[in-house]
Amino acid sequence: MRFSKQANEHYRFTNAEDLLNDTEAIAELIEHHKNNQRPRLKTLREYYKGNNAGILVDKRRREEHLADNRATHNFAKYVSQFIQGYMMGVPLKTTYPNESVDEQIRDINRDNDADEHNSELVLDQSIYGRAYEMLYRGSDDKTRFTALSPLDTFVIYDDTVEFKPIAAIRYIGRQYKEELDVYLYTDKVIKEYELGEDGELETKEELNHFFGGVPVIEYENNKYRQGDFEDVMTLIDLYDAAQSDTANYIQDLNDAMLVIMGNLDIDEEKAKYMKDHNLLFLQTEPNADGKEGSADAKYIYKQYDVQGAEAYKDRIFNNILLFTSIPNLLDDKQGAGPQSGEALKMKLFALSQKRATKERLFKRSLRDRYRLINNMMSMAAEGSFDVNEILITFTENLPSMIGRDLEWFIKAGGRLSQKTLIANLPFVENADEELEQIEEEDLQSQAGKSMYDFEEDGSDESIEA
Repeated sequence: MRFSKQANEHYRFTNAEDLLNDTEAIAELIEHHKNNQRPRLKTLREYYKGNNAGILVDKRRREEHLADNRATHNFAKYVSQFIQGYMMGVPLKTTYPNESVDEQIRDINRDNDADEHNSELVLDQSIYGRAYEMLYRGSDDKTRFTALSPLDTFVIYDDTVEFKPIAAIRYIGRQYKEELDVYLYTDKVIKEYELGEDGELETKEELNHFFGGVPVIEYENNKYRQGDFEDVMTLIDLYDAAQSDTANYIQDLNDAMLVIMGNLDIDEEKAKYMKDHNLLFLQTEPNADGKEGSADAKYIYKQYDVQGAEAYKDRIFNNILLFTSIPNLLDDKQGAGPQSGEALKMKLFALSQKRATKERLFKRSLRDRYRLINNMMSMAAEGSFDVNEILITFTENLPSMIGRDLEWFIKAGGRLSQKTLIANLPFVENADEELEQIEEEDLQSQAGKSMYDFEEDGSDESIEA
């Protein structure tokens, strides 16, 4: 196995009170995360950055004089960014039935640049299999949320069947020092510790918060918290190796061994001189029978099965895309023209099934975010809302064929409201807000027209008088 069996397990404890009173257990959890979970997360990060360990780490060629190219292919970034764009290329929409509450939620999202934030969470989910978000009260006395690095953050759940989060831990290393700054979050307090070289925790500060829950939320990518490219990393290594071997073959061919055969009157210095100048004069000596001998020269190199090697690389390439549910956009016939949205949907069928799972898990954590925001708003007398009434809408980012669908619908005698038409525009964030702006512009236009008519009527009366 590439990673330890403990590299992706959930941390569980009895309750927050027992954990706060057991600094030794807190230190052990941090140490376990550093030694067992962080290595996997760092490897996934490096593959996303194109530093594929399978081709870069180990020595591949036994002979020192042969080429040893190390070509990395960033399938990991392609897979994760494809899924990120597919899910969040069109920002998700959150709407609420009550207009004033809906405006409040929109303001919170705008203050926190929620579109970019959600996209970042989806990318972390795809890379690491998990993402983390922290809520806090900013210096401007507004509720804020930000993404945390999965490399130094984890959530602890209770040991009941309800699997409720009871705490979260974030640890930050100091540059050039062994000490760690540790932050532990429960549903009531935030405790800051210092973890020394000896593994002892020293309490530095304790603050109360009023979110009514653990203010660090985990966003899981799937049931097993597995990254989207994690199960094809061995295939990525194979593809890197195959392409590197091809490059090595071509380079070794340029430096192939020259073999000269025959009974020749030539010494080593002459042979080297002629090779360096791309010239070869072969003078033979008479053989034992007194006849003139023969001579020959040729290069020796490993024969390369071009067709078989390319078929092998194509098979690996297609398997990587197949097992990550990414469509192969390079298999279309030349000159076929752009594909319709429906044709792309068929190619994206497998990814659509994965997307449905990812969206359900994302919505669950997203509702936790707004539940904590509602708790804080209620405590600060800023209003309240029912989290279950928030409508969360994902829109897949595909070339749209809505024009053809509308044409068919209208020809069939169908009718749509302006609100429905506007809501289907990807560049409109909120249909109700857009309708209000249209109505306001119409009123301003009518007011201007009425004033113009009044001035015209007045000028006519003065002429008659």
